Amino acid sequence: MPLDVPVVALDPDLPLPSYATAGDAGADLVAREGVVLKAAGGRAAVPTGIALALPEGYGGFVQPRSGLARKHGVTMVNAPGLIDSGYRGEVNVVLVNLDPSEDYEVRRGDRIAQLVIQRVEQADFRLVDELPASERGAGGFGHTGR
Repeated sequence: MPLDVPVVALDPDLPLPSYATAGDAGADLVAREGVVLKAAGGRAAVPTGIALALPEGYGGFVQPRSGLARKHGVTMVNAPGLIDSGYRGEVNVVLVNLDPSEDYEVRRGDRIAQLVIQRVEQADFRLVDELPASERGAGGFGHTGR
């Protein structure tokens, strides 16, 4: 049974988030406004025309679109973007153009990101003097190989 997520269409001419095919994890988000992302790092917060109410215990994770990244070098500055269950404002996507020489034009209605909704847990953080041992230990940043 799909999760019920109330959505307000802040721009009724744009589609609600939708899955391109059955079984997809990410629902497409579209741009409410056009913007030109300048080459070599131009970025902008692009509104999506929706606000939503995620149920408590869930988070929305906004992910880049792989086609935009591969074809144009356009991705997200803060991937994944996090939507907390208590947030009720418009969903915005912070895009960046990593192409070294070509500007990229986002047009109104373009698919710009994907929204993945996942169950999340809250933790009780407990102060201790020492952490339990593990096989990995404190190794990080690629310490296990290339």
